[in-house]
Amino acid sequence: MLSVPCPWCGPRDETEFRYGGQAHVAYPPDPAALSDAEWAGYLFLRDNPKGWFAERWFHAAGCRRWCNTVRHTVTYEFGAPS
Repeated sequence: MLSVPCPWCGPRDETEFRYGGQAHVAYPPDPAALSDAEWAGYLFLRDNPKGWFAERWFHAAGCRRWCNTVRHTVTYEFGAPS
């Protein structure tokens, strides 16, 4: 089982968390000005690297806070928060 490091509660089981996707995705400054294709790109298209990747996790069964972390997508190892 994957152990996710919560900055407030310490390492916890992955079953306590909900994955929030890629971290540091900037919200468009003027969403109303985007075309349908641009809006779909913002909503659905994310990086999919092989290696280190910044992610967001929600500690649903714990402190109920969001946190950013870095995880290796091949080894599932967690690194320092980003």
